Amino acid sequence: MKIATFNINNVNRRLGNLLAWLDEARPDVVCLQELKAETRAFPQAEIRRAGYETLWVGEPRWNGVAILARGAEPIPTRLELPGDPSDRQARYVEAAVRGVVVGCLYLPNGNPQPGPKFLYKLRWFERLIAHAATLREAGVPAVLAGDFNVVPTDRDIYPTRSYRDNALLQPDSRAAFRRLIDQGWTDAHRKLHPDRTIFTFWDYKRLCWERDAGLRLDHLLLSPDLVPRLRAAEVDREVRGRPEASDHAPAWIELG
Repeated sequence: MKIATFNINNVNRRLGNLLAWLDEARPDVVCLQELKAETRAFPQAEIRRAGYETLWVGEPRWNGVAILARGAEPIPTRLELPGDPSDRQARYVEAAVRGVVVGCLYLPNGNPQPGPKFLYKLRWFERLIAHAATLREAGVPAVLAGDFNVVPTDRDIYPTRSYRDNALLQPDSRAAFRRLIDQGWTDAHRKLHPDRTIFTFWDYKRLCWERDAGLRLDHLLLSPDLVPRLRAAEVDREVRGRPEASDHAPAWIELG
């Protein structure tokens, strides 16, 4: 079972890129973030013709998340992250697919910090930690996949001081990610590649792609019962180098 996460950065603008990658990579499940499309504008028909059924929540300009399942219907379990009924940002969707609960998330960026956007990021993170705990308590095989907007450690970013004040690297952001992991979740890419330099995001500015000045923001976290099934964890870097590409590349795992 191949599960991927891909911040598509505008699903309609980059639909051709997405469809080409789906045809090449043939993932069984895909978590998309940053759809930048309201719910009715999601390209369900085109993606269905590619062999995928979909579950999504959208917004007119920003955010938006979706789960794609090849040859299967995602069974919805949640359309939002619990804990704050007033939060209407489309950042979380969850479904059961082929016996696995898949949580697709787009964690707030949090910049500029300090400020209200960073506080929102931390509050959202607390809600995610609380919900992840309920999944652990339920004992269901689960994957939390998406753009976490956190660089977990200094080895997950190219050598630089330019991100020193960025919300992605702040001690509070990293501590929240660590607390999530400490519930018993496994960072799949670090499990299989503890010492490898792994990037999933390259900014459009400052020739970051050309210089390989990247960050690892996109993660797939596994519940304990899925860890023995983990066979591979990679990033399709070449997708980032294509015309009209997202600034992220797809990251994926394979479960036996």
